[in-house]
Amino acid sequence: MNAHKKVALVTGANKGIGRAAAEQLAALGMTVLVGARDSRRGEQAAEELRGAGGDAHALTLDVTNPATVAESAKQIDERFGRLDILINNAGITGSGQVSPDQAHDQIPSAVEVDMVRAVFETNVFGVIAVTNSMLPLLRRSSAARIVNVSSHAASMTLLSDPDGPFAGLLPSAAYTPSKSALSALTVQYANELRKDGILVNAVAPGYVDTDSNNHTGFLTPAQGAAVLVRLATVADDGPTAGFFGEDGPLPW
Repeated sequence: MNAHKKVALVTGANKGIGRAAAEQLAALGMTVLVGARDSRRGEQAAEELRGAGGDAHALTLDVTNPATVAESAKQIDERFGRLDILINNAGITGSGQVSPDQAHDQIPSAVEVDMVRAVFETNVFGVIAVTNSMLPLLRRSSAARIVNVSSHAASMTLLSDPDGPFAGLLPSAAYTPSKSALSALTVQYANELRKDGILVNAVAPGYVDTDSNNHTGFLTPAQGAAVLVRLATVADDGPTAGFFGEDGPLPW
């Protein structure tokens, strides 16, 4: 392995925004680890990335399954010895393939608590599990970066404005609060790891055309992934504990 070649792990990287981020990181000359719950889909994505000239390898990684998280960290350690970039992209809406303004099952007064638990299990607890397992590897990097994929819906400032751009969204007790929690978690990791030079930021890729919203988004996965890659490759004097969209910082 080239000791100067950066190693990046993207969770949920077999499709959508994660796949596009993996493609862009590979195009920058990095070794990209394609994390996917479905090993077959992960292998297919990695094979296609290699076919396009990238250095890509699949990892069977379900963020809600501690055994696969631990095994992934072990494999990275044995093969590469370190990790330079972690993009926590894997996430679920809880409502299946619907746009945010259609998720009637998440209205707070009627939501099923089991749905909320399931969403937080992936979108929050899964991020903690993966990040903590990868931290020993990230600490071996000279310039480690962690990017947590959030959403504009995480912004309590934007969503609490009755005249704001998101006033039409249905209230949500699952997906939206999980992303707000992820923002808070991002700040706490950033504060802890600041002294180690590990920069941690949250990003909102925008309304991207993906399976999760039944392809109602108006941005391409490549457009949405651009902000992930930008924060994953910031210089040592770059931001940490921030929340960013395509056009810059976002309000919490």
